[in-house]
Amino acid sequence: MKSVLKKNNFMKKLLSILLIISAFYSCKTETKNTEITEAKPEKPNIIFIMSDDHAFQAISAYGHPVSQLAPTPNIDRIAQNGMRMDRAYVTNSICGPSRAVILTGKHSHINGFRQNGDRFDGDQPTLPKKLQELGYTTAILGKWHLHGYPQGFDHWKIIKDQGNYYNPDFIEAGDTTRIEGYATDIITEDAISWLEQQRDTTKPFFMMVHHKAPHRNWMPALRYANKYDSINFPLPETYFTDHEGSQASKEQLQTIYEDMYEGHDLKMTKKLGSSELAHNPWTTDFERMTAEQRAAWDTAYQAKNDAFHKADLHGKALAEWKGQRYLRDYMATIAAVDEGVGNILDYLEANNLDENTIVVYTSDQGFYLGEKGFFDKRYMYEESYRTPLLIQYPKAIKAGSQSEALVQNLDFAQTFLDYAEGNNLAADMQGQSLRPVLEQQVADDDFREVLYYHYYDFPAFHMVKKHYGISTKRYKLMHFYDDIDTWEFYDLESDPQEIQNKIDDPAYANVIERLHKKLDSVQEVYGVTQKEFEQAPAARVTREYKNFERLRGTPMQ
Repeated sequence: MKSVLKKNNFMKKLLSILLIISAFYSCKTETKNTEITEAKPEKPNIIFIMSDDHAFQAISAYGHPVSQLAPTPNIDRIAQNGMRMDRAYVTNSICGPSRAVILTGKHSHINGFRQNGDRFDGDQPTLPKKLQELGYTTAILGKWHLHGYPQGFDHWKIIKDQGNYYNPDFIEAGDTTRIEGYATDIITEDAISWLEQQRDTTKPFFMMVHHKAPHRNWMPALRYANKYDSINFPLPETYFTDHEGSQASKEQLQTIYEDMYEGHDLKMTKKLGSSELAHNPWTTDFERMTAEQRAAWDTAYQAKNDAFHKADLHGKALAEWKGQRYLRDYMATIAAVDEGVGNILDYLEANNLDENTIVVYTSDQGFYLGEKGFFDKRYMYEESYRTPLLIQYPKAIKAGSQSEALVQNLDFAQTFLDYAEGNNLAADMQGQSLRPVLEQQVADDDFREVLYYHYYDFPAFHMVKKHYGISTKRYKLMHFYDDIDTWEFYDLESDPQEIQNKIDDPAYANVIERLHKKLDSVQEVYGVTQKEFEQAPAARVTREYKNFERLRGTPMQ
């Protein structure tokens, strides 16, 4: 009897143990299955790095001869890790309007910021606000240039107005502070500091890093002031051109050898042995330097300025010298930007953030490096219309890929919302998500047929006429208006430098007619009204030409 009881007890205990084990594994399996069912992809972090006036010709990943002599290895890393976009453009080639388009995903006439000097309506829906709705922590560091204070950012620290290269004024939480140092370095340090110490690590992040450089007046960091002194950069074939066929190009005031300020822009001195700058109507850039900074600066430039005076250059030789000085300073300014990009990429990799972070490098528009004799931007011609665009996201973008799809800064907001799973928040935007292009899910030629452009900032600095137009991969049609009324048409296949205006060529009559119809259709789709074609009073145009002449002074001949 005892043996039977013992056996029964043993069986009961064994059964209990088996039940417990079974329950344990059953619960574990159930939990595991639940986790698999409920798990969602982690939203990507987004770092948007934008430099002011950085020409695609000045990024070595694009292969331009100038950039091959002054490479940008860290910016190139983004192209190596992701995609280089070769046909990226802007909707309005000037600083403030471009930034407004990026923030809103809407053309200038819709977001209300058509030209520098306008005030951005910060109360309207913007990309950072929508990302906040999706659980992102947000920050902007560096150049803002939209007047008023940023909205939709958990943290912001912005350069006052255009900013200065040395000892710039920053605004943070409404307080303005002058910070000793070099603007590019300060912005980079602020970006890494926010990533490391200030962001909410429980949330995905969106950070905009906006560099002042390489905006006018191209003041390199002291460590790079002599970086390219021994380099002879190739000047463009069109450096000296008569602008035949383009009244709008003839009447601009942004030619290197005619319109740059010798002191302020080209850092030229008044005479041999002197460190006193030549014509320098905007004194704050140099006067804000500390005595130590200025002494180091003068030391870096004295020998090369004295060599200029000894050479006694005039005419064409002087014009070419000015082009060289401009390119050397411009590219030296970019050296610190490239260094800063490398520091951010290194931080991401060291902290295992690179795999789940979209990193974008771009500019607010293109820029002239002497093409047609120009500096600055504004035109719908390729050099100012086209902007660099490099994007990496290891989870989704193939390393070393390239795209010829027609894309615009209008597309950034929708792209980021797409990756953040917020497509429904992009319904009021006018761009297209670049995700299918980035992930090579659509053929480049199938993404977009035409791009629309509209520039409004006239009469204003550089006196580039108001104009609008459309472009395809091969053709470009533009209308310049206000104090002139002219059309221009270019075949980019046969004339990539855009120096042969074929608007009256009968061989292109059918193409031009189709483009006119397409232009009307695109303007209707984008909600363009007659308001966008208003003209300035003639007296104001005359006054602005005189103001520029006064600032320009008498150029060296």
